[in-house]
Amino acid sequence: MKIKKIVCAPGKTGFFFDDQKAIKAGAKNDGAFYEGEPVTPGFTSVRQAGESISVLFILENGAIAHGDCAAVQYSGAGGRDPLFLAENFIPIIEQEIAPLYEGKEITTFKEMADRVDKHIKKDGKAYHTAIRYGVSQACLHAVALSKSKVMAQIIAEEYGTEISSDIIPIFSQSGDDRYLNADKMIMKGVDVLPHALFNNVESKVGKNGEKIKEYLEWLRDRIIKLKPYPAYNPAIHIDVYGTLGIVFNNDFEAIANYLVELGDITKPFQLRVEGPVDMDGKGPQIEALREIRELTEERNSNVQIVADEWCNTLQDIKDFTTGKAGHMIQIKTPDLGGINNSIEAVLFCKEHNMLAYIGGTCNETNRSAEVCAHVAMATSPVQYLGKPGMGVDEGYMIVYNEMSRILALKDAL
Repeated sequence: MKIKKIVCAPGKTGFFFDDQKAIKAGAKNDGAFYEGEPVTPGFTSVRQAGESISVLFILENGAIAHGDCAAVQYSGAGGRDPLFLAENFIPIIEQEIAPLYEGKEITTFKEMADRVDKHIKKDGKAYHTAIRYGVSQACLHAVALSKSKVMAQIIAEEYGTEISSDIIPIFSQSGDDRYLNADKMIMKGVDVLPHALFNNVESKVGKNGEKIKEYLEWLRDRIIKLKPYPAYNPAIHIDVYGTLGIVFNNDFEAIANYLVELGDITKPFQLRVEGPVDMDGKGPQIEALREIRELTEERNSNVQIVADEWCNTLQDIKDFTTGKAGHMIQIKTPDLGGINNSIEAVLFCKEHNMLAYIGGTCNETNRSAEVCAHVAMATSPVQYLGKPGMGVDEGYMIVYNEMSRILALKDAL
């Protein structure tokens, strides 16, 4: 079967583009907006509406394969590609990407994804990660449609894996509404919660980290009081966006001591802390997370350190993994470009004793979340992000329901 034509449609995402550097520097909330001037190139305001591009492959038999190009909330930060605006990138897809596929036979997912993901432009660079992300999703869907199978089955066949017999634990994120949204998560029995968006020292973390402690005490007690069934035992996962490095002036001993305290507060629940420091570079970040991990383990703490910043590409994930930079890696799917890289990242982590977390961003779409659910079910990471958005209900519903459908269909097709 051949691909007749590629069509693009501009779209919206489930959240916003945020200028992380401006927020870290003290930009204040004003309702849904942020006050102040942007710092990261490409931004016209500290927060602006997220954009996506739907890539539609029209197949010979009239079926339509669909993937969505999207970029992370904090575009342009931590070594990531720049801001992704639809009007700038639709012409590139139509003029440069479409000829790679139109009129061509549908082959394997790996081969089709590599056409865009490994293509080097005249300037010596790869295409924007968001383009590679969305086009590779459409490639996977096209192969699945051509074989009358679900996408997870195609991944399992090509990568030699087995589709999970259970729904992958879902990690839900609260945004700034970390109290009301945590209640929603507890009510739904979410497996990993609440993210909590601790991205500013003064307003959210506390100058000595006291606000995080207060919140975790509240959350622990709230789970115990309101758990939806007796055996409910979620992991608590918070993202601190490097702010502990600011609070403790990158004193790793002090950071480790603080993390041990947080782990004691959250007992009996497992605590995961994402991004304790941001060292403004990949090498220093790997060394910092390795040292913090070792220091927490020396203190007999079971707190798990999660790598995020500066861990963007497949090669980055391999380097963080072999460098033992933390206990868990967030595979931030849009940052890796083609979803073939996310698949390989999970498998690499599992082969090298690193916990794999298929993440992404609140700034994705329902379609990219659904396709990534197939990646999760076919590769079995420790957890999968409920995305897009920060409202809990919508993102959780999208990924839970898609994984449930995969379970129902995997033995029926």
